[in-house]
Amino acid sequence: MGHDHTHHHEIVLTKVNTAFVVGIILNLAFVVIEAMVGILIDSLSVLSDAGHNLADVGTLALSLLAFKLMKVKSTNKYTYGYKKTTILVALFNSVLLLLTIGAIVYGAVERVFHPQEIPGLTVSIISGIGIVINFSTALFFLRNKEKDINVKSAYLHLLADALVSAGLVVGGIVIYYTKLYWLDSLFSLIIAGIILFGTWKLMKESLRLSLDGVPSAIHLEDVIALIKKTEGVKDVHHVHIWPLSSAENALTAHLVLDETVQGEEEAHIKHKLRHLLEHQNIHHVTFETEREDCRDGGCSS
Repeated sequence: MGHDHTHHHEIVLTKVNTAFVVGIILNLAFVVIEAMVGILIDSLSVLSDAGHNLADVGTLALSLLAFKLMKVKSTNKYTYGYKKTTILVALFNSVLLLLTIGAIVYGAVERVFHPQEIPGLTVSIISGIGIVINFSTALFFLRNKEKDINVKSAYLHLLADALVSAGLVVGGIVIYYTKLYWLDSLFSLIIAGIILFGTWKLMKESLRLSLDGVPSAIHLEDVIALIKKTEGVKDVHHVHIWPLSSAENALTAHLVLDETVQGEEEAHIKHKLRHLLEHQNIHHVTFETEREDCRDGGCSS
């Protein structure tokens, strides 16, 4: 069999480290302020949001660590280095957020039966600060959000946080004018629902990637069709696609070439396919080749 391997192509994520560091600092500072205010005014919704934001800080920190580990060179024991940590971190982050949801729901249900008087205007002010911090931090991830699951997760979570804060601004104003303090618990449950909606999709994707499933942005049928329509390729089989990290994917396949394809022409076909597959977000490719008239056994190339 003939073997062909693409060279390593490093995925360039523009200023991702800076985005994570800035996001961690801004959000951690806001968590401290939000938690202190939540305790002082005894607002479960503010404390719930602080807990959610704290989980997001942990998410950002773990994602930053994963990106650092992804750059570690391969060894004899870890021939791909520690690229997979970016996927494992995404899975861990989703589990962490689910635990946060459980804590929020438990506190909200308990508070429904024992509502506490809270200053709605203070809730609105602190939540307004949250809108500014979360939205401005999300913009740091905008450029690279489609290149990596951790970056996209950070971007979506920060946007969701900004929306939650906007809801709390409205809720605080309503509480201020109506004195319906049980709304504080209701807003906490809404926050939990929003987190669950975003976290469930992240968990499913990160679990699939950790099991070497085909990334959601890649469609196996489309990849096979792309390979088959390449001139000189008669068929393809044993196609496997899996993630090396949250930003890099690999493929192995057996190519059945026309019996007239030889030497330089075979190399040209492989080079062309590597280029086409890069546009499908597949960066590490291994091909084995065989001839159309040799599929029943016999000759190989």
